[in-house]
Amino acid sequence: MEKTGNKERPPVIVIMGHVDHGKSALLDYIRKTNVVESEAGGITQHISAYEVNHKTKEGKENRITFLDTPGHESFASMRERGSRVADIAVLVVSAEEGVKKQTLEALSSIKESGIPYIIAINKIDLPGANIDRTKDNLLENEIYLEGLGGDIPWVAISAKTGVGVPELLNTMLLVAELEELKGDGEIPAEGVIIESELDPRKGISATLVIKDGTLKEGMCISSGDAMSPVRIMEDFTGKKIKSATFSSPIRIIGFNKIPQVGTEFKAYDSKKEAEAACSTVDTRAVENIELDEDDERVVIPIILKADVLGSIGAINHEIEKIKNERVVIRVVQESAGDITEGDVKVALVSEHALIIGFNVGVDNAAKELALRHEIEIHTFDIIYKLAEWLEGAIKEHTPQIETEELSGSATILKVFGKTKGKQVVGGRVSSGALSVGNTVMIKRRDNDIGEGTVTNLQSGRADAKKIEEGQEFGAQIESKIEIAEKDSIESFIVVKK
Repeated sequence: MEKTGNKERPPVIVIMGHVDHGKSALLDYIRKTNVVESEAGGITQHISAYEVNHKTKEGKENRITFLDTPGHESFASMRERGSRVADIAVLVVSAEEGVKKQTLEALSSIKESGIPYIIAINKIDLPGANIDRTKDNLLENEIYLEGLGGDIPWVAISAKTGVGVPELLNTMLLVAELEELKGDGEIPAEGVIIESELDPRKGISATLVIKDGTLKEGMCISSGDAMSPVRIMEDFTGKKIKSATFSSPIRIIGFNKIPQVGTEFKAYDSKKEAEAACSTVDTRAVENIELDEDDERVVIPIILKADVLGSIGAINHEIEKIKNERVVIRVVQESAGDITEGDVKVALVSEHALIIGFNVGVDNAAKELALRHEIEIHTFDIIYKLAEWLEGAIKEHTPQIETEELSGSATILKVFGKTKGKQVVGGRVSSGALSVGNTVMIKRRDNDIGEGTVTNLQSGRADAKKIEEGQEFGAQIESKIEIAEKDSIESFIVVKK
């Protein structure tokens, strides 16, 4: 048998960038032109990663694996996961719009992962495209291209027409060659879980990318505290296969529990070895948030359900962005799959609980129980809309606090008389306004000396309800404190926030 250790390994590529700069169009073009139609069965990709075969100018066939990670900023955590499992990143930048906020966020993810990257200047077919301006824009953002004082490879492309795409694929292979990616086909497979889901008919499945070794039918894999026998193994087209090796994206069906996205997996020759690996994993639950007795914040429990765990990671990323000093947001339960009666029961025992679903249904038992107990269930199919709704819902559940706000201040110019706790004074409003019924703080040399109530106001000789800034007035103030000339009064209103 030929020794396969230390063999050249195909690169795993992640394509990232602004949501509108053509990332998806580039992936689509590469897939449609490099995946044999019969091989893919005429279907779009079966899982969130796929392989292509690219023939270089020299005629050599090369395999490349692509990760199809989302590009919207809501999926920052998924992008970061994608860049960690990838060997090389391609950062797509529009030749019309240049570098945007999401471009820089994607670049930050790439740099944190420590992998090399290539710039693809896309949309060069459009009338507003300007490659030189885009290169200058990249330099302004400290992205130093080859030929312009830096060492970052770049290719001008049109994902729509395909111009430059073969050159981009060649550049990926060149960078991969410089990285000297190696794999050992003789060892049991290991790699990363990039997606996991619960299918009501098939059970728990996971998409994984093999980074080293070989996975064969009959083996057993473990990831965290989850494990699965390798009985049903599919390639990216959904075709059943008996073995796979490094850089291949595959789907395994039959896990005993949903493996966490982003965790590493390892293959073992026996179930016993896989079980032993699972038993060493610390699976302690996150402790509940307990607030001190004097803590006035409100805890809002969230029951979160989504189609796949990757979506849950993205939603949690959005939840972390919500800042509110009076609220503690606590995800008390999260899992893949439809919203069930059990999820509603969790909400019943928690005040202010929110049940949120993403790309999932609600079973009949859950609907009936929620309706009976007036529990609201909210489902979404777009993450940023879920995030917008959640931010509004958190504001609705935020307790209001009564605070006093300064509404006006005035200087006492003259005291005219005092009878039975009521004093007649003259003054001028120095800021804001003074109104009948205001409670006022009486101040002398900037010190508070007591309170009073404005029972009457006059402007000239006519009664008035309100005196504005800069106007002089006569007032009757009810107070036990004797007011003197040069004192000041400040009025406050109670505001709920």
